Amino acid sequence: MIAPLRVGFVTGATPDKWARSWRDQRREPLELVPLTESDQLDGVLDGSLDMALVRLPVTTDGLHCVRLYDELPVVVASRDHLLAAADPEVTTPDLADEQLVRPHASGWRPAAEQLDWPPMTEREAVETAAAGTGVVILPMSVARLHQRKDVVTRVVTDLDPTTIALVWRIERDDEVTQTFVGVTKGRTARSSR
Repeated sequence: MIAPLRVGFVTGATPDKWARSWRDQRREPLELVPLTESDQLDGVLDGSLDMALVRLPVTTDGLHCVRLYDELPVVVASRDHLLAAADPEVTTPDLADEQLVRPHASGWRPAAEQLDWPPMTEREAVETAAAGTGVVILPMSVARLHQRKDVVTRVVTDLDPTTIALVWRIERDDEVTQTFVGVTKGRTARSSR
């Protein structure tokens, strides 16, 4: 029996098109494993995963890292919030007086004094924003995953995007691994590197 290629993927990453392409090209089974941002490297580092789709930045010591695509940052707010009436795009000065319920990966914080919120998942942060208690900044893919009828999203144009990348251990640089890297880069069975 052929061992599966085990690929983890962080919340919001969408490995489905690559999985379909892999299954069309290869006989090795592919196993997709959901990960949270806080444990996105653990499986690769301990060897329980062959590769992982991660959200940068991560420490890449001992790892190969291929950047795949960027995600726009969005602010999520209650449908009753002033942002619901705003343009589909906002800037950080528009959010200066807002209560941010979960720190953003960029480290940006509003100028207004902030409450110390307990650690919360993306879903919990969106629920908190839906209740009108504050706003949360997330990658667009994560905001879409947790979309609700009682919230709105607006692109935050002056924050840097986040990046989804594929990582794997340097010592695991075999033909199967390179084939999956090729799939993520759009190569087909008939393509050459």
